[in-house]
Amino acid sequence: DEPTNDLDVETLRALEEALLAFAGCAVIISHDRWFLDRIATHILAFEGDSRVVWFEGNYADYEADRKRRLGVEADQPHRIKYRKLA
Repeated sequence: DEPTNDLDVETLRALEEALLAFAGCAVIISHDRWFLDRIATHILAFEGDSRVVWFEGNYADYEADRKRRLGVEADQPHRIKYRKLA
């Protein structure tokens, strides 16, 4: 969770290089869009209203796809709607 918080540039670069060289799978949770754009190859996005989207590509490509799918709604904040569990 938030792997880039409080890292200096050299450490951030080392983390980025290690993740890019890693042959396995890593789940990265971050608000750092620049970092995600550099290392992400797939995005699992929880877009609200119980909608989960699997996207193959980096973060910039995901954002472009999201705006294409949702139009002007993509940039509008939405209030959370709670649902009854039972």
